[in-house]
Amino acid sequence: MTIKIRAIREEETPAWLESLSSSFLEPFDTVKVAEEVRPLWDYSRVWGALEGETIVGTFRSWATELTLPGGERLPGSAVAGVSVRPTHHRRGILTEMVAAEHRAARERGEAVAVLYASEYAIYGRFGYGPSSPCATWTLDASGTRFHPESTGSIEFAKPSTESRDAIRDIFEAWRLGQAGELRRRDFTWDLDLGLRESVWGPTWKGYLYLHRDASGQLDGYVRYRPEEKWTQRQPRNILNVDELHALNDDAYSALWQFLANVDTVATIKAERRRPAERLPWLLTNARAAEPSDMGDGLWVALLDPAQALAARAYEREGLLVLEAIQGAGGGSGREVRHRIALEAGPAGATCKVTDRAPDLTLDLAALGAAYLGGVRLRDAVAARGVDEHRPGALVEADSLFAAADPPWCSTFF
Repeated sequence: MTIKIRAIREEETPAWLESLSSSFLEPFDTVKVAEEVRPLWDYSRVWGALEGETIVGTFRSWATELTLPGGERLPGSAVAGVSVRPTHHRRGILTEMVAAEHRAARERGEAVAVLYASEYAIYGRFGYGPSSPCATWTLDASGTRFHPESTGSIEFAKPSTESRDAIRDIFEAWRLGQAGELRRRDFTWDLDLGLRESVWGPTWKGYLYLHRDASGQLDGYVRYRPEEKWTQRQPRNILNVDELHALNDDAYSALWQFLANVDTVATIKAERRRPAERLPWLLTNARAAEPSDMGDGLWVALLDPAQALAARAYEREGLLVLEAIQGAGGGSGREVRHRIALEAGPAGATCKVTDRAPDLTLDLAALGAAYLGGVRLRDAVAARGVDEHRPGALVEADSLFAAADPPWCSTFF
């Protein structure tokens, strides 16, 4: 039977969720979840693959904004809920759903698409590259002290609409200068503080603390959940950090020191952090802080390569003609070659479609991986190869896309 790809109707939400559940092996009450998400989802962005009246594939997105190197923000499509029923694999269903969303995203004026990949091997053929690595940091609180004495003060904040607005303001100020970070949806702040219950998962229960600078201005916050642990009748509790954001070095140091000094706590564990944290350099014993689970975080696809490349800042001068190959799953139903002339430097950049001979031909996914400056282009091209039409072009491009400040996305979706 023919598979049809279309935006679903609201009344089809339970069936859509049922298909998602069967693919991700996560049984849940689809009717209750449907009631919760209906007012939150934009149904022009919720795609279903239908065989007759049965939904066999799911795909949805939400509107966001990606911060770029240099501080510009670019409208984007955040992709989630991607699945195909196990009975319908290898039929091109995912390819067709990606194509439908990418076409719609371009019509909406969204130059990039972002996602977190449940499986690494899936998304490269659709133009996505792992662009913003992440890691888990574990701090042995009993095995070190901190070098600097921080200033300012830290205060407990009960989850409320006031504290929600306070941390949202801090996050917004921070994310505008952090390449790789995303604008968050309003309702997620209530979920993050347990102000809103969700039938899709447990309600957050933890602690929130704010940092004020010497003048009394809020400039950082931390959310964490305790985990009880005892060894030989001694407390060795763990603090699981859900989020720690600071607008300056002093607030960053003060919040980590605060966590390390909580009574009965032996270990602080923080997931989805940047691989290169400043934390070890604040410690008298840098070995007490260790990264683990390092790997791909946010994946990026350039839906409009010319617009995307012109929007970010560059620390070096360069003039390159790039030919980026986009596979048939990218939205057109056929292979597309984007040939663009990029002229970039600290003063700004222009990037336009051209018919000039390319200096470099590469896969669009490699360009997505290197786009935010945290992945070397020379490494990203290894997956699908590169054609260097002008000697030295790859070295030039690799240098041009690199950024001194690596990207980081703390927003998971």
